[in-house]
Amino acid sequence: MNTISFPGLGDISFHINRVAFNLFGFPLHWYGIIIATGFLLAVLLGMRVSKKLGINPDDIIDLVLYAAPISIICARLYYVIFSGDSMYLEDPMEIVRIWHGGLAIYGGIIGAIGTTFVFCKIKKINALNVLDFGLPYFALAQAIGRGGNFVNQEAFGGQTDLPWGMTGNVIQEYLSVNFPNLDPKIPVHPTFLYESLWNFGVFAFLIWFRKRKKSNGEVFFLYLILYGVGRMWIEGLRLDSLMLGSTRISQIISICCIILGIAAFIGLRKMKNDAVLEAANEPSSYSTILEELKNRDNDSDEHGIELNEEQNDKNDDENNEGTEASSKNNIND
Repeated sequence: MNTISFPGLGDISFHINRVAFNLFGFPLHWYGIIIATGFLLAVLLGMRVSKKLGINPDDIIDLVLYAAPISIICARLYYVIFSGDSMYLEDPMEIVRIWHGGLAIYGGIIGAIGTTFVFCKIKKINALNVLDFGLPYFALAQAIGRGGNFVNQEAFGGQTDLPWGMTGNVIQEYLSVNFPNLDPKIPVHPTFLYESLWNFGVFAFLIWFRKRKKSNGEVFFLYLILYGVGRMWIEGLRLDSLMLGSTRISQIISICCIILGIAAFIGLRKMKNDAVLEAANEPSSYSTILEELKNRDNDSDEHGIELNEEQNDKNDDENNEGTEASSKNNIND
């Protein structure tokens, strides 16, 4: 049983058991249930509008069946690799116990995007269009899934005196072990909540923008930009970041996502604008037909002038012959 409290909000407290219930003797944890709920809701919402956006619902189901397990595996491996926790070396079976917490979302994103590109190449469908369709719902699943961090008391930030600062038995134990110079009773930033709210905003914006995109891939690259910006800021507040040396690995990846997203988005817009200008400069089929008709009229006029000139010449010749005959007759007379 975990105790979570918000001292600045009238000392609101929650007593939450990590295990929601047991099914045939197997414990089902809130962490997994919340993540699965977010994922399922995202899939159902996507299925409702897939046909309107030119996506085959059967392709979505097939992609989800591949991408879901691969994303979870990648998210777990990413966390295990960069956590630096010797526990995974001492007890390798702990790697598969994901209900204890420890899924790195960037690992899941990498797994999901990579699987999508491979799947679409095999199925011969446009990967960028599929990503434009699916990533808004992925952001929604992220927003809901962060609730699992609340139950496990993880993904929190540094200490704060803001009213919504939170504390709990797991947080205090973590601070006591890893930051002995800090008072473990002082509340910390609920950074998982910050990211959840940010992702809800990303979801809403991408759904709005998806109807206004000009090229396939724009929604995908906007997701990289928006999520990267939010994660880079929020990651700077956290105390339990995954590290690469002395640098937060998620901030490095966030910066890469932002740079890649901006460059690709600008490139797509430039290509689209160039194509529009080129199409505007090319004569339309209607103008081509008018030009042909105009040329035909000119040819007809020129031909008519030539015929008139020939007829005039002929008439002149006949008149000359008549004049000569008259002159001869006059002479004979």
